[in-house]
Amino acid sequence: MKFYDVSLTISNDLPTWPGDPVVHLRRIHDIANGDSVTLSQLDFGVHTGTHVDAPVHFVPGGSGADTLSLDTLIGLCEVRRVPDEAKAISAEILETLHIPFGTTRVLFRTSNSAIWARGENKFQTDFVAIDRSGAEWIVAHGIKLVGVDYLSVAPFDAGFPTHDILLRAGVIPIEGLNLSQIDPGEYLLYCLPLKLKDADGAPARVILIH
Repeated sequence: MKFYDVSLTISNDLPTWPGDPVVHLRRIHDIANGDSVTLSQLDFGVHTGTHVDAPVHFVPGGSGADTLSLDTLIGLCEVRRVPDEAKAISAEILETLHIPFGTTRVLFRTSNSAIWARGENKFQTDFVAIDRSGAEWIVAHGIKLVGVDYLSVAPFDAGFPTHDILLRAGVIPIEGLNLSQIDPGEYLLYCLPLKLKDADGAPARVILIH
């Protein structure tokens, strides 16, 4: 078996969604400075880096990140490569990806992964994401978890429909994956978000096993 960590490293240089809290990671005690211990402080938003969205993020009265089912977050998944020329993950594109019948978890590797591969730390607005038709296709085909390789499952200027369709249907979005080293195929997925009570999202460590 081979293990792949497809999580982004949280650092002060990590890009965040415009208007979201930026990452502040700092040492408040340091053995190198004569302190008895080294101790760090971390301040950032729950939608930082690799993270999951909870229903309450877009659905009034929805549940929080601490209620997301491990049965959905852990299990077999399909990684599919979206053509680099695609501007969005639409229903038309999804029809071409040959996702096996009965698949419940899909991660989409797009041209976004090249952003992480080159170490880009400036937020990009032209990333590839799932449009309304793609979200409707995902729900209609019984998929319960989707993963994307940039910081939102929805296009930059059209976030509401995609999120609303997926979250109301109980689909868990994983956002901010780095799939630049991952080939298409079947993997065992472990996605473990922090157990934050009633939170609208939670950072996650995501591992693929092949």
